[in-house]
Amino acid sequence: MRFRSKIVDVSCLNHFTRVINTITKLTKTCTLRLTSSNLYFILTDKVANGGVSMWCELSQGNFFDEYQMEGVCVEHNEIFLELIPENLSRALKTAQNSKSVKIKLTNKHCPCLTVALELPSLSSSSRIVTHDIPVSVIPRRLWNDFKEPSVPEFDVSIYLPALKTMKNVVERMKNLSNFIVIEANRNGEMNLKIETDLVSVSTHFKDLGNPPWVSDDASQNSTQEKDTMAEARIDIRKLLQFLAGQQVNPTKAICNIVHKRMVHFILLHEDVSLQYFIPALA
Repeated sequence: MRFRSKIVDVSCLNHFTRVINTITKLTKTCTLRLTSSNLYFILTDKVANGGVSMWCELSQGNFFDEYQMEGVCVEHNEIFLELIPENLSRALKTAQNSKSVKIKLTNKHCPCLTVALELPSLSSSSRIVTHDIPVSVIPRRLWNDFKEPSVPEFDVSIYLPALKTMKNVVERMKNLSNFIVIEANRNGEMNLKIETDLVSVSTHFKDLGNPPWVSDDASQNSTQEKDTMAEARIDIRKLLQFLAGQQVNPTKAICNIVHKRMVHFILLHEDVSLQYFIPALA
């Protein structure tokens, strides 16, 4: 198994750092899957146990100037590593002024992702700062646990309002309840609601638009059906964690609701996609 890569372009480095910072906000540990074309950051808390899941996909060609990897074997040309994203985020924090950043898989007492930063110096020789981030290599027999989560048939798909606006609303609501209901319909309307014995609060968004992948059969149904709300009651802290962590600045943000079962968020940027699954609570 071998992996080595290099980023020279400053904007690519900043973008990569933002993605890692977002992932750090969402999970303490995750799986990094390396293939010849993509990097994936995966979190598979079993949704059945009330855990969230995450699937973040990056196209390596949009970030790395050099990228070489050899997987476990020819037919399974992939590498799966478990790591603490915060360690990678910390290493990249010091990279803002560096001339280049190299990331490679090494073995120093234990497997590590070694991040080597070439920093400018006053003399002709450059300074190299290295960070060794311990990782665990996930054996081939466990790879099936890290498949892309399947999205159940959703009842409503809707574009999200500005994430900052949504975050401000949810932040105020979290002082009132531990749970929030997200409901939306195929008319571009979405509500965020909290109901306790003492208070009931609702924020209404309209004209958000619905993504075009709703099938033609569905759109031919009566307008009454377009107004029907699908809803899910979820843990407000998990929603806030997702909204507060965002540094990807997506070009599109979509919410899919499986009625009373799950909320599935998709953030799309031209070279990153992030999916986040929050199970509904009874």
